[in-house]
Amino acid sequence: MPLWRIIAIMLTIAAVVVAGSAYVLLSSEVRVKVITTTSLYATGLLDYLADRFKERYPNIRLEFIAVGTGAALRYAERGDACMILVHAPSLEKQYIERGVLEAGEIFAYNYFIVVGPNIDPAVVNGSSSLLEVFKRIYSAGELGKASFVSRGDKSGTHVRELEVWKKAGLNPAGRSWYKEAAAGMDQTLIVANELSAYSLTDVGTYSKLAREGRLPRLVILYANPEDPDAINIYSAYLVRGCSGDERKYAMLFLEFLRENQDLVRNYGVNEYEQPLFHPAEENIMNLRDLWNQLASNRE
Repeated sequence: MPLWRIIAIMLTIAAVVVAGSAYVLLSSEVRVKVITTTSLYATGLLDYLADRFKERYPNIRLEFIAVGTGAALRYAERGDACMILVHAPSLEKQYIERGVLEAGEIFAYNYFIVVGPNIDPAVVNGSSSLLEVFKRIYSAGELGKASFVSRGDKSGTHVRELEVWKKAGLNPAGRSWYKEAAAGMDQTLIVANELSAYSLTDVGTYSKLAREGRLPRLVILYANPEDPDAINIYSAYLVRGCSGDERKYAMLFLEFLRENQDLVRNYGVNEYEQPLFHPAEENIMNLRDLWNQLASNRE
């Protein structure tokens, strides 16, 4: 057989082997389970990030399970996921110390706001701090003029709410005007809308539901990006014990969040005329300091 034909056959075989290997690599889908706080999922940010991530790694499928932060951390402890996205530093620290979480990374932040009826019976509009807002709501509630709907589910938003009540020296639990929805942020806001009540929420979830016309009775009455009590920090962690390909690809997604901060910065700008989240890189030192302060709070 001529030498040129032997070489041609060898090259053809090599091409088939390479193509076959590439096909196996691309078609061998790896699922990565990610437990996430509801606000990241309900706003659409995670689906947006997952789509961009899949463009780079088409054989990886991120599976999101959206629950409150408290439930998310319990799932992580049981080993039900390889990665977790949460926003309650005081709870996160407990699970870090217990060896459940590792490789933490602050990747985004936004703000907690207080929404309520336009007539504002507690006169919280114009308050100088979230602390003052809660004091005014408590006073109005005791006078029968206002009500407040809490998530009541040990989520990151609920934990922050409890921290502010504690800081104010107040305990609304059991008061007739204080309602616990025991639900996600979207359902809590819908209940608050039905009752024309006040509620603490992240700006992203409120903006999405309001734009959809689902909260006609609620308006933003307090929003202050300079208030430390109102800054809402989102962190990503690997779950210790997760191994193999799932851990490897979970680490890739963690790196993707860190290296593609523009995706966080730009999300929602076209639809809402403002970003729903801010990338951590633009304020990382202050966020780390604030995370440590919040992590010292224990319920």
